[in-house]
Amino acid sequence: MFPLPDLAPEQILVIVPFILVGFTAQLVDGALGMAFGVITNTLLVSVLGVPPARASASVHLVEAFTTGASGLSHIFHGNVDWKLFGRLALPGAIGGVAGASLLAHIDGATARPFVMAYLLCTGCYLLWRALRMTALQAHRAPHWVMPLGLVGGFMDAAGGGGWGSVVTSNLLAQGSEPRTTIGTVIAAEFVLTLTVTLTFIGSIGATAFSIAAVGLIIGGLLAAPLGALLTRRIAPRQLLCAVAIVIITTSGIGLYNMLATALAP
Repeated sequence: MFPLPDLAPEQILVIVPFILVGFTAQLVDGALGMAFGVITNTLLVSVLGVPPARASASVHLVEAFTTGASGLSHIFHGNVDWKLFGRLALPGAIGGVAGASLLAHIDGATARPFVMAYLLCTGCYLLWRALRMTALQAHRAPHWVMPLGLVGGFMDAAGGGGWGSVVTSNLLAQGSEPRTTIGTVIAAEFVLTLTVTLTFIGSIGATAFSIAAVGLIIGGLLAAPLGALLTRRIAPRQLLCAVAIVIITTSGIGLYNMLATALAP
């Protein structure tokens, strides 16, 4: 078990912003199948001033809790395709272990500009598909699943996130049904996150389980049931459109920040 920090009265106010961040990020991630890591890291580092290393460690640890709660909620609402889950979870875990094991020798940040550019193009394609989608449009079973799970798991561990963005966007681009795709990807993410967390825990110990992590867990657990309910209630066209907008926005911001850093004197 991780040691829970004793919260003094004055620390209650300190934890509130982290609860809000966790709630907001998990609400978006639970409904759209992506962006918890992107939103949380951005708000922790840019808005709340948390050091990047601690922010990254906290997010990985927190996701072991939030993805479990969100996955159970999607199962309850019937949003999980178990056949697709089986084809994603094991390859994703294998890719995650490989990414975590090789992180010390491979710079995952090197590939991130190319991944962001690819996701930006994918988001534009999904938005185009959403605008042309009709209520009676048939969906197709995805063919490229297991290799996608391997790549998504590796990128999530080695690159500091990206399972939802890579896997969900690609499955939707292949024509899969948005509701069950999002629910299944989130359920499979729990297996990936737990595996990666156990792989990392030997090196980071319990140091990442700080007040920030506690707040993120509380907020994420509160939002988990709401995200799955939104996924079930939102129409496929609107859901696909929302996913596309999140991908375009996050990848666009990521590319802009990378270019700004590279061009800075």
